[in-house]
Amino acid sequence: MAQFSQIELLLPELRAYAHSICGPGESPEDLVQDTIERTLRHATRPQRIDELRPWMFRVIRNLLYDELRKRRVRREYMAVQKRLWDESDGTSNQGRDVLVRLAFEKLPPDTREILFLIDIMGFKYAEAAEVLEVPVGTVMSRISRARRELLLRVNGNARNEGQVKKTP
Repeated sequence: MAQFSQIELLLPELRAYAHSICGPGESPEDLVQDTIERTLRHATRPQRIDELRPWMFRVIRNLLYDELRKRRVRREYMAVQKRLWDESDGTSNQGRDVLVRLAFEKLPPDTREILFLIDIMGFKYAEAAEVLEVPVGTVMSRISRARRELLLRVNGNARNEGQVKKTP
């Protein structure tokens, strides 16, 4: 219960800091809320207020930069997709896109999940590992297998789903 009162004491400072570093597109209140939620979930958070204060400020800063990086990756991805679309006549890659989407939909849910997090949303391996609650090495092996399986399906090497061999 002492931890809650410490966080409550820091709340005005946390809000002020979040307001000072957030741009027009960000919500400082959401940032503070996410920081408090992360702090309460973190088992090894600092117990003394003089250690907790800078720790929570770093969490605010890191959460903001993580969000900004995700937005940048998404913008860059969309810009590349738009450029590729503009360079083509709009039809040449359409068949390939449909084939990839169909192959993606036929993948098992866990395979689609890892591809979505890493290749579509642009998560870093560590972020995906946190979401999936697995080690980073597990994410790396899963994404490798998932990409290989999608490629096999897209290239037609797995004509029926029964021929796609699952690797452990």
